[in-house]
Amino acid sequence: MQNKLSLLVVFVSMFLFVQTKLNGEIHPGKIWLDNRGIPINAHGGGILEYKNIYYWFGEYKSDTTSAAMVGVTCYSSKDLTNWTYRGIALPVSDKRGSDIEKGCILERPKVIFNAKTGKFVMWFHLELKGQGYQSARYGVAVSNTPAGPYHFIRSARSCPDIYPQNWESCLNDSVYQEGLKMKWWTPEWMWLIQKGLFVQRDFRQGQMVRDQTVFVDDDGKAYHIFASEDNLTLQIAQLTDDYLDHNGRYWRVDAGGQNEAPEVFKRDGLYWMITSGCTGWAPNKARMFWAKKITGPWTQVDSPFCGPMSEITFGGQGTYVLKIEKKGSPIYVFMADIWQPKHPSDARYMWLPINFKKGIPVISWINSWEIH
Repeated sequence: MQNKLSLLVVFVSMFLFVQTKLNGEIHPGKIWLDNRGIPINAHGGGILEYKNIYYWFGEYKSDTTSAAMVGVTCYSSKDLTNWTYRGIALPVSDKRGSDIEKGCILERPKVIFNAKTGKFVMWFHLELKGQGYQSARYGVAVSNTPAGPYHFIRSARSCPDIYPQNWESCLNDSVYQEGLKMKWWTPEWMWLIQKGLFVQRDFRQGQMVRDQTVFVDDDGKAYHIFASEDNLTLQIAQLTDDYLDHNGRYWRVDAGGQNEAPEVFKRDGLYWMITSGCTGWAPNKARMFWAKKITGPWTQVDSPFCGPMSEITFGGQGTYVLKIEKKGSPIYVFMADIWQPKHPSDARYMWLPINFKKGIPVISWINSWEIH
């Protein structure tokens, strides 16, 4: 009986995969199978397009923990619906004390290609094993091929001993010391945060890096966008020409606004950024900003989501916006995860098309759709 049930499960899985392959549709929130008939396991991820092939990188989530027990997975596709498993692009380490030791927190991996060096560069948010979310680092890895394997280079905090480009001035010492002792969330404390209290606090060791993404502009310059200052402020740091480090120039965005999960894209000369509030694994109402330059200033506007459950972003949290070059007009896809903290591996993917009304992004729920 058990063997018959096992065969039935395999048959059903193969049937579902074939159906997905035949109709070529994207079904937000539904189980998404790879070429093996196994659910895709690439959470908090992003997509790299290289030579007409798409590579999807994401966190391998285990059944009972969100800690990194395996590493970063990679899948490839020619049509963005049917995905082939390419293996573990960046495995965690079994070496005790390694920055990416098995059991660390490794989140939101993104890969970009450097045309000058011919290298593929992966950036991710990293928390050292056993330290919760106190480390607040970025990690960098590099590969000669898009699917990897990737070689881990280092982890660090951002831009130590450097102040932001849009910095006004330091708080005087007495105000700074008093601010560090002040009760959080009071109007006085928030004013100090906006003035850079935590920038000064982290000046020597470097700025905190948590939820993050990377963006390559039309001129080839790349930027690292991340939640910083205890998730109170976003920062945008320009990368070196080889994309392997920060070059020392960074900007603060929406100081004190409490944003995480940033996604950045560009359309018709304007930069757009979609973020979420900070409510842990629970969904919340997404935010949106625009700017004429990637470095700002950024202006907040209404959430792009509309319709039922838009106040909780349809139950998901953004991870990436994919721009698909098509004849006529590019297609933009909002990628998100519907988190399942009690069963992390069962988190679902929510991909939705971004429409534009008078040039402003609008995202509505749709049960199924095709990329044309």
